[in-house]
Amino acid sequence: MPGFRLRRRLAAAVLVCIAVPATAGWAAGDSQNAVTGPPLGTSSWLADHSLGRKLPAPDTTPVAEIADFTGTLSPAQQASLAERHPLVVGSLDGAPVELRYRANAIALHRERDQRRVEADDRALPAREREQAATLADRYGELLAHDGQYLAFDPRGRGQVAEVFGDLSTAERVAVVVPGSDIDLATFDQGGDPYARTAGQARALREEMVRQAPATRVATIAWVGYTTPVGVGVDAAATRLADLGAPRLRRFLEGLAAVNSPAPSLICHSYGSVLCAKAVHGLRPGLVTDLVAVASPGMHADSAAGLGTSARVWAVRNSSDWVGDVPKLELLGLGHGRDPTDPGFGARVISAEGANGHGGYFVPGTGSLANFARVTLGSYPSVHCAATPPAEDCRHDLD
Repeated sequence: MPGFRLRRRLAAAVLVCIAVPATAGWAAGDSQNAVTGPPLGTSSWLADHSLGRKLPAPDTTPVAEIADFTGTLSPAQQASLAERHPLVVGSLDGAPVELRYRANAIALHRERDQRRVEADDRALPAREREQAATLADRYGELLAHDGQYLAFDPRGRGQVAEVFGDLSTAERVAVVVPGSDIDLATFDQGGDPYARTAGQARALREEMVRQAPATRVATIAWVGYTTPVGVGVDAAATRLADLGAPRLRRFLEGLAAVNSPAPSLICHSYGSVLCAKAVHGLRPGLVTDLVAVASPGMHADSAAGLGTSARVWAVRNSSDWVGDVPKLELLGLGHGRDPTDPGFGARVISAEGANGHGGYFVPGTGSLANFARVTLGSYPSVHCAATPPAEDCRHDLD
């Protein structure tokens, strides 16, 4: 019993240390039911023999087989599959980018229309009608600005991947991965736009265009996993990162399968925990650079321990509360060593002008400029952090 009580006290101490620095003080986090597995509509997809042959399972490996399959289809056949199975085709890693955009637009229209029907159905409880009306409005907002959606999943809190720029012709690409409290409802609205994944991806692309106007660039706001809500056990543990990492890994493999250039991964806060797990053992060449932004730790003692061929960068400004979070792992809680620690071995870059936990993508900050330089491959132009003293972050770069 004494040992059990000690473990409980230690676990509570870790949670308190992690939770207290939050910008709004204590924010109790609810345990989330993670969305995993194949997309909605997979059963109907697999039962569809309209082409005279079996359709590949959405989780077929290697992902290149999906690209090979869709490459054998005529434009009319592709369009027909998108019309019949939009939620599957829209999230089908390895399928052509434009086909996925089309399928997700169809899926959003149908989900909006279905929710409108439910909102007007007096046979349903008032709360269900209100929820349906809220969802219908949200899907309508996403359709109104004619976004390019590379993924859409209405389950749970909702998931989405939005592309900024022309991904099909891009020479340089970045994928922005969020941390806590981001989902379909919040990824592009509410509060500071530069603390929202869509706003971050948009700002990064604009900075890349400013720095290299002759280079074709695209960014992706990837909200493809169930993020923690608030600061609690989910934010302190790896469960959601463990469940989300295979989805990011497959997404990256899908980009390669359609000949998109290998992207940089810009991973904010808890997103860096997920990115670390996603890139571990990933086939070389699928990611050029991994940038850990305001990371609580990456469950590795060193950059080499991440097991990736990507260049590893890290950044944190002095006013960010995450710097006060103890960098430890205890009883399954905490995320380990600080990636900005000189001994970790990441390339620590400047965040000059950035403030707080969500200020790294604000135009004019050194952090945003550095994210663009890294993604563009302009390594000699990267500004290293002045403190703590460390080896020049641009060493051994070609």
